[in-house]
Amino acid sequence: MTLALIPARAGSKSIKNKNLALLANHPLIYYTIEAAKAAACIDKIVVSSDGEAILEYAASQNIETLKRPKELATDSTQSHEVLLHALEHYKECKHVVLLQPTSPLRTSEDIDRAYKIFVSKKANALISVCKVDSKILKSFVANENGELRGIANNTYPFMPRQNLPQTYQSNGAIYIVKRELFVDNPSFLPEHTHYYLMEEETSLDIDIMVDLQKAESRIKHNKEEKA
Repeated sequence: MTLALIPARAGSKSIKNKNLALLANHPLIYYTIEAAKAAACIDKIVVSSDGEAILEYAASQNIETLKRPKELATDSTQSHEVLLHALEHYKECKHVVLLQPTSPLRTSEDIDRAYKIFVSKKANALISVCKVDSKILKSFVANENGELRGIANNTYPFMPRQNLPQTYQSNGAIYIVKRELFVDNPSFLPEHTHYYLMEEETSLDIDIMVDLQKAESRIKHNKEEKA
């Protein structure tokens, strides 16, 4: 069984009640729920939250809910902790697809394509990414004594930019893991982790109000194209 877990805590500093904030006349979490529903690879969908309003909304959409303890719904709570809590309740699943509701432009097609890569590559995990400028490899970090070293190695900072390898950044839209391996080693980046490449415009992660505005513009544009 493949489980889709949607983690949606009630608190948010940047946007009040962010996961229920209206985006094109629907709560933000609606878009992730709909994408998960339409994905062929998903067998069960669960929303994990500490917020009653979020749990009630998920239930109204015929989605199974999991009440999360307050200690797993703080600003410092990490995704692997939330996933481990869910896996205590869903021991029958084989694979887990973590879908953050702050990625409303991720589609069911994205989920299915990512899952196909995960299975065909016999991967231990998969992360959705977008391309970022490779010049970051020319950066340095300093130790406590103020001594520099290359962020990746000491060769890249002095290489021509065009010779640097392509770099990628997680866009937060899709994480896929094997349950058994994750329980033993709670990491989204174990050995044999593959990636699913998404475009920058669909990789939008909702953090501040301007992100909601950008997402709304994109959703309206997509509707006009289909009309």
